[in-house]
Parts: sequence; structure tokens; C-alpha cells
Amino acid sequence: MPTPGEIATHRWDDWSLGDLLEAKGDHRVSLVVPARNEEGTVGEVVARTREALMETVALVDELVVIDSDSTDTTFAVATDAGAVVHRSREVRPDLGTHPGKGEAMWKSLFVTTGDLIVFMDADLLDWDTHFVPGLLGPLLTNAQTSLVKGFYERPGADGLQGGRATELVARPWLALRHPELAGLVQPLAGEWAVRRSLFESLSVPTGYAVELAALVDTALLHGVEAIAQVDLGLRSHSQQPLLDLGAMATQILAAMLAREDGVPPGVDEVALRQFRPAEGAIETVERGVPTLERPPARDA
Repeated sequence: MPTPGEIATHRWDDWSLGDLLEAKGDHRVSLVVPARNEEGTVGEVVARTREALMETVALVDELVVIDSDSTDTTFAVATDAGAVVHRSREVRPDLGTHPGKGEAMWKSLFVTTGDLIVFMDADLLDWDTHFVPGLLGPLLTNAQTSLVKGFYERPGADGLQGGRATELVARPWLALRHPELAGLVQPLAGEWAVRRSLFESLSVPTGYAVELAALVDTALLHGVEAIAQVDLGLRSHSQQPLLDLGAMATQILAAMLAREDGVPPGVDEVALRQFRPAEGAIETVERGVPTLERPPARDA
């Protein structure tokens, strides 16, 4: 048990599958994979987790892919691999639709039934199915835990544990504004688990700020004792171009500033001006970065 004000840290193999199946009891587990243009990897993510955790053992009750406006064959590949697939824009169309990972995760609350929800990215390369039971361990064995973050070794030339957006934006922000969360190894990790009762009570940024916002809001509402993290071993995924990371950083900062002010962002989109070389000159790149937040799903 963590001491007051401390985030509990575990390893994925702290629990056996047998222990977790016994602890599961009447809990229902939903595995959600938000995906956009991930036809090359989503099939393996779905097929392997389904075989290991639904067919071999009954730890996961439903496996749902939320297709976020893909323009490739992500929907068909995920369906063929055995997932229930929903297009984000078609879930609760009365609520409208917005681009972004957070939007897909928020929409998943309307098409899943689990009281425990595990999120996994669709672009995984080096990984294993123990990610899911590892993330469920703290939720199934400690009623005080409501949100679990994964962390892992990420092979790569830079050797960074948390990735560029983590090291340059998220971690400095936590150090400055939320030192109680500074012990999180990878606050932006896409592999995490949460109790439905918590997630549906939170305001959810529609973009890449969803993970950090959930952590900050959970700590504020329930204390850091409600958060745990689990070492999942090794993980690799594709890297985003630098200019795209700028858009991600903008979304993260917008969500964090909104929480400082106590109100949602004053605009739904931020104009981001970036620059890149082009034939011996400097080209200006203008992009609109969505900063919209969804209200708690229980109120929608």
C-alpha cells in the first residue's frame, strides 16, 4: 500500500493470471483501442490480445476499436481480427464529432459495458499481451486505486524513457505545477486503465491531452493515492514528425492552462504557426490545433 501522497509503483508480473481471474469476480473488463490509420499494426494488437485474454483465459470481456476517421483499411483490418469496431463519428451522432484520440476514448464510454476500461494504442510494435493484466492488477486488487498508468522501456536512438513530448512538455509542467505527480515515469503513455465511474466523471480533451488531463483531474478529485503505475517492460511504436509534436504540445498546454484557470479553453481551436525550410527559403506552416474538451460523459 502506498503511503499518503505517494503513487504506488508495480511490475506487470506482481500478479499471476490466476490471481487476477480470481480477483476479477463480477467485474467486467473492456479493452479499448483508439485507432487512426493504423492498418499495419491494429490487426496484430487485436488478434493477439483476443486470443490470449478472451479465448485462452476470460480476463477481457469485450474488445472494442474506435476508428477515428481513418482513411485506410483500419476498420476492416480490426474487424477481421476479431474486434467490435465503431467509427467515432457514428457513436452518439447527436453529440457531434471531433477529430482526436481523446474524442475516440470519450466516445468509447457509450459503446462499452465494462466497469473497468483498459486503453491500448493501435501502433504497438514491440509489446506483449501482459500489458493488459499488468494494468488491471492494481484495479482488481486495491479498491482505492482508480487509474493506472503503464510505463516501459522504449528502444530508440535518443534513449529517452518518456518520449519527446513527455520530456519537453509534460514532465516540466508537472514539476512546476503538480510536483505530487512528478513520480510518474511516463505520464503520456497510451497504455492505461481506469474505473468507468472515474473516467465518465471527467472532462476529456478531444486531442492528445487526454492522458495528462485525466491524471491531473484524478489527483485533484481523489488524491494521488488513487493513481498507480506499472512497469510493463518493453514497448516500441512509430514516432511522430517534429511539427506534429508541436501540435500535440499545444493541446497539452491548452488543457493544463484550462485547469489552472478553472474553466475550459476560451476557443475550440488554436492557430499554430510553424516554420520549415523549403528550397533555400523558410516556409510558414499554419495549422489549426483543436483544443475542445468534452464534458463528463455521465452528463452527456
